[in-house]
Amino acid sequence: MPDTVVMFSVKLPIEIVKRKKWYLASCRVLDVHSQGETEYRAKKNLKESLTLFLTSCFEKGTLDEVLKECGFTPYTAPEKLHVPKHNYINVSLPMLIDESKSCGYHA
Repeated sequence: MPDTVVMFSVKLPIEIVKRKKWYLASCRVLDVHSQGETEYRAKKNLKESLTLFLTSCFEKGTLDEVLKECGFTPYTAPEKLHVPKHNYINVSLPMLIDESKSCGYHA
């Protein structure tokens, strides 16, 4: 059976500031930063850095530990969630599922 592609997506708060001729883009909640000569390029570079960082954490088996250390906790609350006004970036993490492997039940 062929692999199936699944997309995980995270919406993360970011900040972009201009310093001289460079734009600095930061995702403080994960302590990931990047830069670019334009705001667009800085944001694009940050998205790539976040994708690589999260993928690397997943591959090393440390993603849950990193998220916990950064202060992340599961949020289970009423349907409506108040989201503060921030600049956000959507980061997609494509994953392949080998459907020939049985995952069993984990919960």
